[in-house]
Amino acid sequence: MFRSAKQVAVFLLALLCLEPRARVGAAPICAHGHPGCLVLSLADLFDRVIQHSARMHGLSSDLHAEFEQYFLPSKNHIGRVFPKCHTSTILTPNGKENAQKLAREELTEVILKLLAAWRDPLSQLHQSMSHQQDFNSFSSNKALEMSDMAHQLHKGVEKVAEKMQMLGMISNSLNNLASHEVLLPPSDSGEKSPVSDHELLYCFRRDSNKVQNYLKILKCRIMPEHGC
Repeated sequence: MFRSAKQVAVFLLALLCLEPRARVGAAPICAHGHPGCLVLSLADLFDRVIQHSARMHGLSSDLHAEFEQYFLPSKNHIGRVFPKCHTSTILTPNGKENAQKLAREELTEVILKLLAAWRDPLSQLHQSMSHQQDFNSFSSNKALEMSDMAHQLHKGVEKVAEKMQMLGMISNSLNNLASHEVLLPPSDSGEKSPVSDHELLYCFRRDSNKVQNYLKILKCRIMPEHGC
């Protein structure tokens, strides 16, 4: 397959630069000039994370719809109580106008907090679905894919933030959000009732929609000339 050691080295470097589960032909998201990686403009980085967030939200909506179709056959939602999501402790702007009023740093921080807060719950969701006979392997794989996508999207938004800092568009205050503990919402005191898979799916669908909309708003605030 390879005719020289140089070809092998180039191939291995390309593999290191590729994101896990990346689509064929998709270039890795790079904010800086790392060896073997394509340096993207801020507009390109925004397009990448917005497209990724759209796919993630679409997947969460599909899985939520499947769950309601097979496990909640009743379509009568009158009097239905919606769950209080674990991310309710993260203050998020209500509506487009309020989101537009937030400082760029604050809006970026909200996006990163929401994504980080779903790392463990999405992993637990996949584990739960994979051990239940009611769910087929296809649905379980969707849950795993959502978990991977949320992780990759968080990394992508971090690249966007780095690029904005490099260009002087936002301050370096986001550097204090590097630790996983800072990004996660504080846990409630006392015992917590177990959260059902349906509640997790409902909450993630809601939050993934928020992330997608906030990314679009952030892009339009920074570069309104790019299709806004």
